[in-house]
Amino acid sequence: MNKPFDKLKLHGFNNLTKSLSFSIYDICYAKTEQQRKEYIEYIDEQYSADRLTDILGDVVDIIGANILNIARQDYEPQGASVTILVSEEPVEEQQNYDADEAPGPLPGSVVAHLDKSHICVHTYPEAHPDDGICTFRADIEVSTCGIISPLKALNFLIHSLESDVVTIDYRVRGFTRDVNGVKHYIDHAINSIQNFMTEDTKEAYQMMDVNVYQENLFHTKMMLKETDLNTYLFGLSTDDLSDDEEEEIRSKLTREMQEIFYGRNLPDTE
Repeated sequence: MNKPFDKLKLHGFNNLTKSLSFSIYDICYAKTEQQRKEYIEYIDEQYSADRLTDILGDVVDIIGANILNIARQDYEPQGASVTILVSEEPVEEQQNYDADEAPGPLPGSVVAHLDKSHICVHTYPEAHPDDGICTFRADIEVSTCGIISPLKALNFLIHSLESDVVTIDYRVRGFTRDVNGVKHYIDHAINSIQNFMTEDTKEAYQMMDVNVYQENLFHTKMMLKETDLNTYLFGLSTDDLSDDEEEEIRSKLTREMQEIFYGRNLPDTE
């Protein structure tokens, strides 16, 4: 459990940078080459740049930030990326823009809001050409400075994507000073990323932590405990499979999930 953490009285701006990074994996089985092609097309449509922008826009609302800029791109042959710059304070209305091709202002006279906060996502769909396993990975990073906490978006992101295996990193960088000039390297209590997950999430996943407390570095791996094979089959169902085929596909899916979860290739059992 978190121990009480006194609210800091700061000198100036909160200079801590808090970064929450995910790799979220969705795994399925597609038997034929055509089904594997259709799976990639489905993923590209389901997680297009427009859809990802909507998801990240909800994240901005959840963490209480304000959008400064959005850049998004769908890629050929597959995949998409979205980056959103955010600020802690609302964006002021822009002043009238002078389009004349005259010398611009000197550096010292430019007033701008500089902000290190951003939210980005990159997608990586792929299909194995031989054994039918298809794996979709979405890399998401929510990085904030000031009092905004990316941890508020934790549960929303896990449930917004089809998350079979998830690896999460959270790190607090830098320091901020209180009114007495004392440096503080973190401004909230945490001993695990799991502290900020809902009970249903913790019950649904097998979890493993690797934390470096003196560095304010936290890492959690998650793998779904219970699976319904039909939810992992693309373009077919268990009714189309023999008992031997079911067993073989289950074995392939389990192996794929375990290798991603443990971060290493498992030895062949044969």
